[in-house]
Formats: sequence, structure tokens, C-alpha cells
Amino acid sequence: MMRTGRQPSLGFSLVETIVASVVLSGVVVTIGAISSRALVTTRMNREYEAAAALIDRQMTLIQYAGVDQLVDAGGTMEGQVDDIPPGYHWAAAAVYEGIDALYRVTLTVTWADQGKVYSLSAETQLNGASTITTNAGTDTTTQAASTGTATQSTTQSR
Repeated sequence: MMRTGRQPSLGFSLVETIVASVVLSGVVVTIGAISSRALVTTRMNREYEAAAALIDRQMTLIQYAGVDQLVDAGGTMEGQVDDIPPGYHWAAAAVYEGIDALYRVTLTVTWADQGKVYSLSAETQLNGASTITTNAGTDTTTQAASTGTATQSTTQSR
């Protein structure tokens, strides 16, 4: 008996190899995109953490020196911090709340990264010097204690 036809193949066909290569390439590209986005997100989180630390440091200095120092400087102060990449600019403003010696202090940190400007802001209320009228009718100026972070809010803009 004579056999005609082809013998069964023991390997993969060309079509099977191409399909497997396309599927594997798609998986590799997807994993690469996810990894790249994760690295960008990690970098942005580091920058926001540095901005939050800068806000905390500046608020602590304002609270330690007294909000009156900020008010005496015209109600606003600003500065630049270049030793922390990518370089941060901060601005502080104090606004009188209409209650004896209570000021709303807003501190905003901005920075630029890859052509985009980002900012992070925080607000708190601090007590300044108070003028108290005594029964004798004389005015006395006293330093009131800071309220710390009685109210605090954070906003992010991208």
C-alpha cells in the first residue's frame, strides 16, 4: 500500500507563529505603557509631596514668627526655593477676618514641570496682636496665641 499525501507536522505553522508574535507584542507594549505612566505618576506625587512639605515649613515659620510679621510686610510675602528640583515658588497672604486679631493665611506653592504649571494651596486662620479695651479705658496690645490649623484646605490644580 502506497501512501499519498503529507505527513503530519510536528512543529508550529507560520500562521501560528505570526499570531503568537502579534499577541506577545501587544502584551509587551501594554505593560510598557502602564510602567511608563506609573513612573510619571510617581514623579508627580514626589513633586506634590515636596510642595506640601514646603507649605508646612512656611506655615510653621509664619506661625512661629507671628502672623503680625506677615501683616507688617504688607500682608503678602513670597520666595523661591531652588534647592528642591524642579524649583518651587511660594506666596503667602494674610487677610483680616473682621474678628479681633483673626487672619486667614493662604500659602500657595507653584512649580513648572515639562511646560505645565502646577500649584498647591493651603489655608489656615491665625491670631495676631489684639487690642483689648479695659475698664479704665486704656488700650493694651497683647500677643494672642496662634490657633494653629483651625481650618485647613488644600486645592490642587493641574
